[in-house]
Amino acid sequence: MDFLHGILVLTLVHTLAAAAPGPDFVFVTQRTLSGGRRAGLLTSLGIALGLSVHITYSAFGLAAVIAHSAELLWWVKIGGGCYLIYLGINGLKSKPKTGSIACGAPGSGGSMVKTVGAGFLCNALNPKAPIYFVSLFTLVLSPDMPVFHVVVYGVWLMIIQLLWFSFVVVVLSIPAVNEKVLRTGHWIDRLLGGAMIGLGMKLLFSRAASS
Repeated sequence: MDFLHGILVLTLVHTLAAAAPGPDFVFVTQRTLSGGRRAGLLTSLGIALGLSVHITYSAFGLAAVIAHSAELLWWVKIGGGCYLIYLGINGLKSKPKTGSIACGAPGSGGSMVKTVGAGFLCNALNPKAPIYFVSLFTLVLSPDMPVFHVVVYGVWLMIIQLLWFSFVVVVLSIPAVNEKVLRTGHWIDRLLGGAMIGLGMKLLFSRAASS
């Protein structure tokens, strides 16, 4: 897979994953609703920085696997495809939510360092992240890929994460939007879930075709 194709694949998959509800989404939502827009944006920055932990060990660790063990890479791809399908099935099971939460007063989200640090830890300590990032990089890494490309991929994923959650924060900062998001969010979850299943199947079939 060439560099630009890899960028497009990562953008699609990671945007879907970031949009799917999870610990990061819940945490950003909570901080935004309780501490206002500033707290939400700082938390989003911390979460984006937290990705660096998973990106580093996943990308370079998987690169080493690709270089030294084609058989192990085979099983990693199978596991990665299954995990993406698992995420998609969870999305398809999404149920309608009821109620609403009022936004807190701006400026009540704590100090900048503490707020960013809380977001960083929320992402860095996510136990599901290692499987996801190994699955993600399985789609684009190749034995001859330059280290520079891997670094660019990693930075781009962090930017996607920051942009997505910043968008979420801005939207949730609008009180009138809150109720509508709760009412229609399950349909969005189901649509994203179907897309994730498709990507997981693509990974599994690409492995079968190359075997």
